[in-house]
Amino acid sequence: MQGDEDERRLNLQMDPEALAGVYSNFANVSFSDYEFTITFGRVDFESQQAEIPGVVVSRVSMSTQFMARFVEAVNDSWSKWQTREGIKNLPEAPPRPDA
Repeated sequence: MQGDEDERRLNLQMDPEALAGVYSNFANVSFSDYEFTITFGRVDFESQQAEIPGVVVSRVSMSTQFMARFVEAVNDSWSKWQTREGIKNLPEAPPRPDA
């Protein structure tokens, strides 16, 4: 069973405080020759102030190679979500007269 010996599994640990994640309704993507940085924020778009208040909730920097894989993964998940939503929102077929 050579194949089973070569199989590797990812085992990520997470602090309980981080398990809930953070909410973001804003993201900014910047890049250099070597990396991409995505800054996630929570912004109060309902504010009537001249400057819209917000707070950075997380910032992630990644290599250009990893960014390419990240974009592929996001596109794949987005496509699957759109398909699922489209199926849920299909109109019901009218009953067949011969049924």
